[in-house]
Amino acid sequence: MKTLTLLRHAKSDWNDPAQRDFDRGLNGRGRRAAAVIGVYLRSSGMAFDHIVASPAVRVVETLEQLEQAYGETLAPVWDRRIYLASAVTLLDVVQELPAEASHVLLVGHNPGLEDLALWLVPESADPPRVALEAKYPTATIAELTFEGGWRDLAPGAARLARFVRPRDLDATLGPDED
Repeated sequence: MKTLTLLRHAKSDWNDPAQRDFDRGLNGRGRRAAAVIGVYLRSSGMAFDHIVASPAVRVVETLEQLEQAYGETLAPVWDRRIYLASAVTLLDVVQELPAEASHVLLVGHNPGLEDLALWLVPESADPPRVALEAKYPTATIAELTFEGGWRDLAPGAARLARFVRPRDLDATLGPDED
């Protein structure tokens, strides 16, 4: 069984309207949320044998905060294709993952991550799937599991094992407006 954990970058700073989108970093709430998710990942015993991420500044900073709270060095492969990618492009990235990887963390942006998760996980009345369909807030993780290899992953083939928002762990981090 393979596990794909999707992480949307934490809340970014919009204070400089002239700044390029790619170069936007995190705001204070985003830094706190990324740290809360890092603590959650550590306390849940989640370990990743491969990480692939967008090189956008807000993703880099999300991983820096997460890494500090997680307590282990994360060594992502930076893939420019993930920056503002569609679900189709993200699925291409996933299908190219190393065959030996069993638990991958993919860090990127919406709407691509949300669309990918909704595409891979069949509709159901399960609470995590309902929450995913309602909204995929910043710094949220969606853990998907499936049988087969990365190249076998296809629409409707995954199960949503967990969907965790920062506000589920710390009420001061929600509700999210984005």
